[in-house]
Amino acid sequence: MSATSSLPFTTQRLSVTGMTCAGCVGAVTRVLSRVPGAVKIEVTLGTGRADVAGTANPEALLTAVRQAGYGAELLASSEPHQ
Repeated sequence: MSATSSLPFTTQRLSVTGMTCAGCVGAVTRVLSRVPGAVKIEVTLGTGRADVAGTANPEALLTAVRQAGYGAELLASSEPHQ
């Protein structure tokens, strides 16, 4: 059993700036999917938002997006759920 499997899931909502096309959405989705604990990722170009469900550390998510060349801010975090 992994260390993250017993932690409750949360959904982190990020504001992502600098995305201009579907390729950008794909790039942001790829980097977020590599963050440990990220289980479900939805990135929307129109709203400039990314929702990440799982047990990922919010700072790790922000760092991943920023290192890919995009701006990122944490907008919200949901209550933990199973």
